[in-house]
This record gives sequence, structure tokens and C-alpha cells, in this order.
Amino acid sequence: MKTEAVIVSAGKGLRFTEGKKKQFFLLADKPVLAHTLNKFEVCPLVHAIHLVVSEEDMDYCLKEIVEKYRYRKILHVVPGGERRQESVKNGIDSLSKDTDIVVIHDGVRPLVTKGMIEESIRSAMEYQAVVVAMPVKDTIKMVNPDKTVLKTLDREFLWQIQTPQTFRAGLIREAFYRATQDGFVGTDDASLVERLGVKVHILPGSYTNIKITTPDDLILAKLFLQMASD
Repeated sequence: MKTEAVIVSAGKGLRFTEGKKKQFFLLADKPVLAHTLNKFEVCPLVHAIHLVVSEEDMDYCLKEIVEKYRYRKILHVVPGGERRQESVKNGIDSLSKDTDIVVIHDGVRPLVTKGMIEESIRSAMEYQAVVVAMPVKDTIKMVNPDKTVLKTLDREFLWQIQTPQTFRAGLIREAFYRATQDGFVGTDDASLVERLGVKVHILPGSYTNIKITTPDDLILAKLFLQMASD
């Protein structure tokens, strides 16, 4: 079966204050985005990569990421949209027509493992829709607008959803088409599939598979990377 990846890296990086977007910050002498792309480049089950970046970053990514690190699997560098959902849709629209499985991953999750990617693909072949996730460790409370606690949620049934999120190609195409038609905006890709009445399966991942959104996350990622290399 043919598998293609959509790597979404069109974020504006508003939580970083040094004038550089989070996906381009150096992590062990290499941009965060390059670490992420490496994992998909070396995964034998991934046949092609579609990289989604903001339009203003397209030339930079082509020269400083794609060409510099000689990625051979990147078929397209696609301009993103105003929201993540629009960016993912643009990536899905660029997929090959004969693609069977689609892996969607955040460009700022550089600590994803080859094993996670491969297991996601195999699981999607069986279950149609699979998301990597981990059980919530902290107590989660629902809060009123005035910042008072409404209730405490049962942690036993709560999972922290990550990426990759992997789907049968026809299913995720239909999910995005329906969402666009209905004007629905979800907080992740799986929420669009859930609207179709399709069960989304959980694949346990890792607490180190963090999304880099703040400078503190970058410090953590450096520590995790160092621990993995020791």
C-alpha cells in the first residue's frame, strides 16, 4: 500500500519572542523541522512527503531545509492557510491520487520515532483512523468563564492527543470535504473523522513526543534528544 505524509509547518510561532519561527529554531545544530522530516525520510513505509509551510517561508524552506538536507521524498512544498485545518487540507489536496494511507504530523514534533510512524501506518491499514496519544497524568478540571471550577473530569477516560494522526486516504479526504462544506473547524484532524461516525483508534505513543510551542519546550526537547543519544 502507498503511504504519503503531510507535514504541517505553517504556524506563525507567536509564542516565541526572538523573531524566528519555532520550526526554524536550532535543535542540536539542526532546525526543528529538519529533525521531524528526517524521521519520515528514513521510514521505509513512507513513500512521499508533502511539506506545508506558510507562503512567506516557501523559498526559505526549499533552500535551507529541502535542498540543504537533500530530502528525496518531498514531492511538494505547499503553501499553508490561515488555520491549521486549512493548511492540512492544502497538503491533502496535493496527495497522489493512488495514495492509500495518509500520515499527518506536526512539523514541530521532532521527537516522533520511526517506530511510532510505522505502527501508525500499520494500524491505519486495519482500523482506518488512528491517533498517537498518551494518558493524561494531571488532574483536569472544567472551569467557568469566571475561572471557578465547574467540575473535575474523570482522568481514567482522558488521553492527550498527539500526532501522527493516520488515516485511510479516502476517509480523510471525505472528512475534510464534509468539514469544508459544513463550515466545521476542529481542534485536530481526527475530530473531522469523528463527525462521520467512524471510530478513531488510540495508539499509545510517548510523553517525549512533545509539540514545541514555547521556549521551554525547546529546552525540554534538547534534554530528551541528549538523553536519547547517551
